[in-house]
Amino acid sequence: MKYKFFLITLFLMCFSNFSAQEIHKYLYKGTIDKLPVTLFLIEEISGCPTTHYSGMYKYDKVSNWLYLEISDNEDDKLVMVEGGITGIISVKKTGDNLKGFWISPDGNKKLNVNLQKVKTNAKTIQPYDEKYEQVNYEMNDC
Repeated sequence: MKYKFFLITLFLMCFSNFSAQEIHKYLYKGTIDKLPVTLFLIEEISGCPTTHYSGMYKYDKVSNWLYLEISDNEDDKLVMVEGGITGIISVKKTGDNLKGFWISPDGNKKLNVNLQKVKTNAKTIQPYDEKYEQVNYEMNDC
């Protein structure tokens, strides 16, 4: 009986490792054009398909947080569409940097994006995580 219990426990432990999901949360600061911005990025690695991103950003001292729908490709490029499609951010991840462009919905305006990853810990990331939950709820609530 103990042997069966041991095997079941071992199986469940192995199975839980295969279905485990890694979640990383990053904070970036930098500029869009010359305006200072903050980006909060969540990376969920599940293996199905591989990685899912979500996030929000704001123009510091100017705007509210803007919800982002994020897609990625194998070349470390991220395309972030602002909720309500008020703009698109297309960047390439290079080390701790995100560089690319913000593009207006009509495609007539293109601004440089330069962001640098900020070192964080659980305490410094918590307020951003809580704000993201609120922004996500407001954007996706039926």
